[in-house]
Amino acid sequence: MQYTNFITAIDLGTSRMVGIVGIKNPTGSISIIAHEVENSGTCIRRGCVYNVEETANKVKHLIQKLENKLHGTKIGKVYVGVGGMSLHSIDHTVPHILGEDGIVSENTIDSLYKECQQFRPDMLDVLAAVSPTYYIDNQVVDNPVGVPGNKIEARYKLIVARPSLRSYILSSIRDRAKIEIAGILVSPLAMADVVLTADEKNLGCALIGFGAGVTTLTIYKGGKLEALSVIPLGSHLITKDIMNLRIVETEAERLKCAYGSAIMDKDDDSAIQVSSADGVGLREIPLSDFNNIIEARIGEILENVYARLEETGLKNELGAGVIITGGGATLKNLTEVIRERLKVGVRCSSVRKGIVSSGDIDPVNSEYAVAIGLLMQGTENCAIPQEKSTDPQPTLFGHLEEEEVPKPTAEPKKPKSPKEKKGGLFSGWRTKVDNMTKDLFDGEL
Repeated sequence: MQYTNFITAIDLGTSRMVGIVGIKNPTGSISIIAHEVENSGTCIRRGCVYNVEETANKVKHLIQKLENKLHGTKIGKVYVGVGGMSLHSIDHTVPHILGEDGIVSENTIDSLYKECQQFRPDMLDVLAAVSPTYYIDNQVVDNPVGVPGNKIEARYKLIVARPSLRSYILSSIRDRAKIEIAGILVSPLAMADVVLTADEKNLGCALIGFGAGVTTLTIYKGGKLEALSVIPLGSHLITKDIMNLRIVETEAERLKCAYGSAIMDKDDDSAIQVSSADGVGLREIPLSDFNNIIEARIGEILENVYARLEETGLKNELGAGVIITGGGATLKNLTEVIRERLKVGVRCSSVRKGIVSSGDIDPVNSEYAVAIGLLMQGTENCAIPQEKSTDPQPTLFGHLEEEEVPKPTAEPKKPKSPKEKKGGLFSGWRTKVDNMTKDLFDGEL
């Protein structure tokens, strides 16, 4: 089966970039037809592209692996998700004096949004404008169209970041990898749309993404985004700390996933075995010492999350509690630590039921949550159109296939006389004299 219409998205993570191809169904769900993962630890740091050339090579390789699963169809463009430590939200208000009739129209709302998109804050790039709240004569109005008044204000949440965040993506993917970008989307918002329910957004919730390079805090209340911030501390720091026990990085990562806990048990006298540095034999490390390192680092990350949450003033407004996601969210006892501190319910995220209708992706696996969210936001066909055979052109003989067109035939040649076959020194001169004589008699008739 050859695909002709699909959406392609790439999530640029600190430890890995995820590529995914899917088809939107009429019911609103998506069918996953291909997905691949590429290591990105050498080219993306804290959610930002820092090695442009290597990122281009990684993306090209990722696209090739996806195309190998598409039965000959080529990918022409991609949606790219962005995060990064400079990403955050700011408030921006667009006022408008209503006209003579004083009634808000659809054109009024559209003009407010267009004016908001033209706003350029100093030293920042606007990636999205979301969650507008409308005020008519200083009164909140949920649906302003058709409401009379003298003045309307639209208060937006702008998602902004350093200009280099976008420019490095364009430089690596569009300019070097030669892959067209259909859109640059905000990864935390895309993930929230497929992980959180409408009730959770209305009641108030905090979505905490524990990534390898950064930790992202996204807060919703009343169905709208209230704040987004990124903490430049990630779970990869825990791996680095474990390496101080004279353990190589790959082994430290494995041990963290297998034995790591956010709570140290002082009474646990068990030990874990690790390979010696020389590769010969094993040595033991007390599990309490091991988890003491983890508890200290995860405690630092969480304290930064709590501080950002306090700044928003919404710490006590989280009716739906806290939802955690990302690779670091699988750390043992992490939910208990957050629940004890914030006194709210805590759950691990998964893609909502009904979002993915088919495909071999496990919705519980948060590794693909951002990529699935990007697919849901995509609208353009990312497949390269297949060439179609052209119909034969009509001719003077009608609409015929190429092999049916009559071709002119050559006149049959007259057999040469014995004299003509016979050559000689004067054969050419004799032929010219015969022709002149024939013309002379023909002219007299």
